[in-house]
Amino acid sequence: MYAAGFASIGLSFASWLTSRSVEHAGTDRADRWGIFVGQWAPTFFALGVALRIEETHETGRAAREELVETSYTEGRMPSRAGV
Repeated sequence: MYAAGFASIGLSFASWLTSRSVEHAGTDRADRWGIFVGQWAPTFFALGVALRIEETHETGRAAREELVETSYTEGRMPSRAGV
């Protein structure tokens, strides 16, 4: 997702430059294309952060469950301090 965010920034500049030079519709139209594509970048970055949080959250939960299971099999009560 982070790569898509950075690619969106580059694509925003490329679309602005292409629209400005090829369409001959003026700077206003080129600005609209650049801004339209540039608005995708924050969405991709936010999705990247959300995925990172989800991945680390699941990993932490699995580690806690494994700790509880090994504690019970060894015959001792697990500590709830880290939960």
